Amino acid sequence: MNIPDALARELRRQAAKRGTTMSELSTELLRKGLILELRATRKPKRPFRFPTFKTGPLKVNVADRDELYEFLEADRDARLYATRQPRRQGERGEFVL
Repeated sequence: MNIPDALARELRRQAAKRGTTMSELSTELLRKGLILELRATRKPKRPFRFPTFKTGPLKVNVADRDELYEFLEADRDARLYATRQPRRQGERGEFVL
């Protein structure tokens, strides 16, 4: 392999700075350069996309803060208190669920 003098001087200087041989440094740099070249020529992977779901029409206007809070509080109350249904009194005075 023929290396131009200016490049060989820079390679020698960098090898001395790193405390390694010119051969080891040139091998490392060639390997890195080849890896970068292979990555650049590969077909790019499909970009990541977050999954989307069809949720139907909106239930609340999120720009209206009061409406949003009312909706969230109603949803919270339904989840917290839905297990206990209020008891109603039947015709004969008995309690009916």
